[in-house]
Amino acid sequence: MAPSIVKLVFLSISIFISIFPATSSSRIGLEKGFLQCFHRILEANTTSGVIFTRSSSSYEPLLKSSIRNARFLNSSVPKPNLIVTPHNLFHIQLALFCSKKNSLQVRVRSGGHDYEGLSYVSQFPFLIIDLNKLRSISINMKEKSAWVQSGATIGELYYAIANRSKVHGFPAGSCATVGVGGHLSGGGFGTIFRKYGLASDNVIDAQMIDVNGKILNRTLMGEDLFWAIRGGGGSSFGIITAWKIKLVPVPSKVTIFDVSRTLDQGATNLLHKWQTVAPKLAAELFLHTVVGVVNSASDGGKTVVVSLTGLYLGTAENLLPLMQNSFPELDLQQNNFTQMTWIQSVLYFASYSIDGPLEVLLNRNITSPSFKAKSDYVKEPIPLHGLEGLWKMLVMENSRSYLILSPYGGKMSEISDSETPFPHRKGNLYGIQYSVNFDSNEDAPKHMDWIRKLYAYMAPYVSKWPRQAYLNYRDLDLGVNRGNSSYEEAKSWGLKYFNHNFERLALVKARVDPGNYFRDEQSIPPL
Repeated sequence: MAPSIVKLVFLSISIFISIFPATSSSRIGLEKGFLQCFHRILEANTTSGVIFTRSSSSYEPLLKSSIRNARFLNSSVPKPNLIVTPHNLFHIQLALFCSKKNSLQVRVRSGGHDYEGLSYVSQFPFLIIDLNKLRSISINMKEKSAWVQSGATIGELYYAIANRSKVHGFPAGSCATVGVGGHLSGGGFGTIFRKYGLASDNVIDAQMIDVNGKILNRTLMGEDLFWAIRGGGGSSFGIITAWKIKLVPVPSKVTIFDVSRTLDQGATNLLHKWQTVAPKLAAELFLHTVVGVVNSASDGGKTVVVSLTGLYLGTAENLLPLMQNSFPELDLQQNNFTQMTWIQSVLYFASYSIDGPLEVLLNRNITSPSFKAKSDYVKEPIPLHGLEGLWKMLVMENSRSYLILSPYGGKMSEISDSETPFPHRKGNLYGIQYSVNFDSNEDAPKHMDWIRKLYAYMAPYVSKWPRQAYLNYRDLDLGVNRGNSSYEEAKSWGLKYFNHNFERLALVKARVDPGNYFRDEQSIPPL
């Protein structure tokens, strides 16, 4: 059943806005002012477990619980004045009203995987609206759809689908602890996106609360705003509380295989060939590559290893001739293949045992390293000398660095680059995620300097004018908003994420949030 549009709740908020006009507050009184505002409307004893101040014993564990980049656990990182964990939509409306009244910025967190911590860090006085209590999932198998609240994780969604059907899935990412809210609003790709498109391509309705406290669905928000939140980053336009998604069919059996080669084993030529083969394979086959560094067995030094992992929506019997004809260099045989159910492939790509209990997908408590990541899109194959230079760059880094190369083509080439704000469609061979992990935040400058040099090295081999990037791999190196940056200033990063769709996003922003209340270092500015 779709979430209801609670008109009476909005009416009550409207009344209070007229009674208590917005006023400026000093930094010292922000927390007190917010609490007084909140409790003036709701009795204090009804907000237990909803608002956490810095003096609360639960504040610090709650703040850290969804920080997925340990770089932001540093004591010098700004912390929120308060954390609000709404149990219902009225709590969100009230938190918005009271935060505006007390000049507090709002950051919204679902899973906490924001690469630059924008969902829980701000340089200005702010509060976090943490959606971890809003995570219900309602599946309608007759309609082949589901309503999922933004605080749910992808793992929880996959688990819920698997408990209702063995032959349905959803084309989202492979990391089970990613929050649905941020993943869908930024695009969201995974192992079956070449067959079915992005997670955001499979959204058919949404529920959100706008800057005025109104609760909207697709009909009430209009098609422009509905377009914007499916890949444009929902945090710029309001608070998206739930998504209606369409489930997709998957076969009863899928097939997995892995192939790894070091440089001595011909990894360079293998990856060079992969660049032209993987994007042209049948849409049912996802063949991605992870490039890393391992100790060399031959000389005791380091060498690059290229690992190719394939997921085929079909049987091993059908996959074998396909791979022998299209990529004979892999020398695949029947014994290289493992057949399993689709939900087992979810466990596999999430690095869980495929024979273990599905309940592992419900685990939200994970430890995360400190890391820095960047992204690129490749439109022409990188030549051999370019790959050889890349290997030298990787071997230079002593920490845990890796590249993930995800092939495009298939369904992604059939969808217009303006269908949603996500523009990276036809013409892309593959996308790259660069990442470096490090144990100590004291070493962060050294490792971040290295990944920036790697990014600079790759410039001749990737997309240009603009050099494109993926919003869900947020990267503040591309540029930041300073205060209320203008549209022209924001182009430095906006065109990279959205290309020609950036202007339309800014026009939608001007209509739904002209005062730019929902803003962060890379939010859409109003045009």
